[in-house]
Formats: sequence, structure tokens, C-alpha cells
Amino acid sequence: MKVVFIGDIVGSIGRDMVFDYIGRLKRKYEADVVIANGENAASGRGITKAIFDDLLRSGVDVVTMGNHTWDQKEIYDFIDNTDYLIRPANFSDEAPGKGMTTIEKNGVKLTVINLHGRTFLPPHADPFEKAEELIEEAREISPLIFVDFHAEATSEKIAMGWHLDGKASVVVGTHTHVQTADDRILPGGTAYLTDAGMTGPYDEILGMKKEDVIYRFRTNLPVRFEVPKKGRGQLNGLFVELDNQTGKAIKVERIMINEDHGFKA
Repeated sequence: MKVVFIGDIVGSIGRDMVFDYIGRLKRKYEADVVIANGENAASGRGITKAIFDDLLRSGVDVVTMGNHTWDQKEIYDFIDNTDYLIRPANFSDEAPGKGMTTIEKNGVKLTVINLHGRTFLPPHADPFEKAEELIEEAREISPLIFVDFHAEATSEKIAMGWHLDGKASVVVGTHTHVQTADDRILPGGTAYLTDAGMTGPYDEILGMKKEDVIYRFRTNLPVRFEVPKKGRGQLNGLFVELDNQTGKAIKVERIMINEDHGFKA
């Protein structure tokens, strides 16, 4: 199975990048499944039903979330009614939605798991313990298991990669919005990347207007960060090819698209 993962979609510029490039990404990588992190898709804060539906129509198969899951209150009205929007599995057991889903393409099943880190972020249940629990359950369905670990600390993400080496097919980090250059296949066969990067404004700071962020750093005064609606875009993510029988990664490749790097398909 061939999988394309799209890093954190930020605002309308990020959504437009997905709509503009998803077809070309599918053709270039002959992708069977497209997964995208959508926790910043609605103006940088959460996701709406309309945006979720647009992403599915564009060709995204599964949308994962993160610390901004509940920022758009309408998510409470629809997250329980879809199999293809998942929130971190180590949220409270009382939280709506679920943290794992399985999708089937061409007779092959892939389970997608979403987890949330605990370092420099609000506390949740142990993601390492939850990962083991869900992977044991997922292996009853298929050896193909994709994990989106939404976490702040690089050390915590790397620890999760090694913890799940040989258990998950892919462990990819999200949240920090800056793509790392450490894509590799670990000794046990797990494809790993510390952070996939973001999909959204290219000439700003982590997707937010740079003037606001600079002002905050210079003055230490409170300011509401906003996502610009115009400007150059970028799309960052990951491509992986998996062995359908063993679930091990065969190939891993970072995706980086912007005006400076271009795109060929």
C-alpha cells in the first residue's frame, strides 16, 4: 500500500494547497490512501463540518486532529457520525469521537491511530500505553498501522518512534509545523519522521501573521495570532510505501512543495 500524509493544514491557504495538489500527489506517488492532519484547518483553530466534507471530497481519506480538536464547537455535533475524522486516542474516555479507524482500499486494510503528546502540552493519558493497547487491537485487523503523534517535544516523538519500531508501520509527528529532515526506516521496519511540517502560509511564522508573532516576542504583550487569507502557500508531508503482508515500510520520502522548491508530477 502507498500512503500520502499531509502535514497540519492551516487556514484557507492550507486548504487551497490541498485542493490544488492532491490530484498531482496521488498521480506522482500512485497513492492508495491520503491522510491529513486537519486540527488547524478552520482559521488555524479546529475544523468545521463544511471543511471536513470539502477535504473528503477533494480526495482525503482520513483526517486526524490534535490539541485544537475542540476549538470549533460544532465538532461535537458530527465527530461521532463519521469513521474518517479521528481525535487523539489518549483524550478522556468521556470525549466524543474515537482515536482509531480502519480504511480499506483495493482489498487491503490500513488502521490509522491518532495520539497526543504530554510534554509542554496539556496533560492527557499516557500515549505510549495507549499506543500499545490500540496496536494490539489493530493487528487483529491488519499489519498495516499508521500513527500520527501530535506532540511538541522532538524527544517525545523520537521516543514514540523507537517505542513502536516493528509494531507500527509508520510513526509521523505533527504539531510543530516545521518539517524535520530525519525521515528514515527504523531497524524494525517502521517508517519515521519527527515532524511532517505544515500545509498553509509559506511567508509567515508557523502559519500565523509574522508581524503579530514578532510583536509578541519583542514586547511579551498578549496578541491574538491570526492566519492570513492571502499569500504564497506550502504543502509538507510524507510518502510511504508499505508491504501489504508484513506491514513493514519499503520506502519513505518527505514531501515539500512551495514556490522555491516547485513540484513535478
